Amino acid sequence: RFMTLYINACVRKESRTDRIAAALLNKLGDPFQTVRLADEPPAPLSAATLEKRTLLAARRDFSDPMFGPAKRFAAADTIVIAAPYWDYSYPALLKTYLETIYVIGLVSEYDETGTPRGLCRAKTLYYVTTAGGRYRPDYSYDHIRRLATEAFGIPDTVLIAAEMLDVAGFDAERIVSETIARL
Repeated sequence: RFMTLYINACVRKESRTDRIAAALLNKLGDPFQTVRLADEPPAPLSAATLEKRTLLAARRDFSDPMFGPAKRFAAADTIVIAAPYWDYSYPALLKTYLETIYVIGLVSEYDETGTPRGLCRAKTLYYVTTAGGRYRPDYSYDHIRRLATEAFGIPDTVLIAAEMLDVAGFDAERIVSETIARL
């Protein structure tokens, strides 16, 4: 059965980013599973958790619950990430989640030259974002795109961005509605 994984990195309950992502999920029409990072915040890797993860991964023992998020990510047919554009990047919750799921042996492995080779099932990753001012993808979408295509094996990424939402003279509601209409 086709399944989309929705990674919601929006912390506001009335998030414009989440609204656009919800419209995208509706358009995709597939069953989806939501990971709302604000409700299920991933813990940053500590020396102890990193050591445990490394030892278990080296044995290819992925039975520990710590590997659940990586397994879900690797098994999804489509990935949708919703992350507002904060301080020229995305929320720290998303970075922590990415560190949590980047498990060698589940989402990626190294070839004989040390180059990552992706193990994820997804063919497309959608990155949905909103910006109060101008949007620059270099430290947000570009990073996600490189991880997806170069490390996770997800060949296609799509950026969906709405910008200028908090600038005087711009109609934020109209911009969000037009972005949804273009999906």
